[in-house]
Amino acid sequence: MFTKKRSLVEGAHVFVRVRAKEMTKFVIGVATGIEGARVGVAGVMINPVGLYNKVSQGKAGARSKEILAEPTPESCVFALIYRVEHERYSGVFDVNEDIHVISPRDYAILDGWVRESLPELLNEVLSLPKGSEQDRAKVRLRQKMETLLDKNLRKNLYSVCRSLKILN
Repeated sequence: MFTKKRSLVEGAHVFVRVRAKEMTKFVIGVATGIEGARVGVAGVMINPVGLYNKVSQGKAGARSKEILAEPTPESCVFALIYRVEHERYSGVFDVNEDIHVISPRDYAILDGWVRESLPELLNEVLSLPKGSEQDRAKVRLRQKMETLLDKNLRKNLYSVCRSLKILN
């Protein structure tokens, strides 16, 4: 995932870091136009509030702090494990800012995480105490995984769930 270097052209899928006060939000979207050193981007802005809360409560390690400060297309999936807020976004960025061109497949995976509300399902499983409520949350998560049509998104979600040890 996220290996081949691509060029920034109109219609390219992009990942953009948007610096905020205490954390960095990110946008996944499509380059809608390029004029000189400016790039128009339309997509979804993601605010990793769940990960921010974990870090502010002291329940997360150095890697989580690093992801909040400098999210990348590779590491942002770890921010998507916890609750996120998202909204449609359209803006203009400087080419020299934190813009990464990503493949359509990788864009579909990241967009699928948000579109399918996977952060909320995973957060529910991770935040509930062991017992029947958590078991019901795991069942809902498994049902969601089985209904995902995008096989790459499904494989990515299974991989994350295995690494979190929540499939057993």
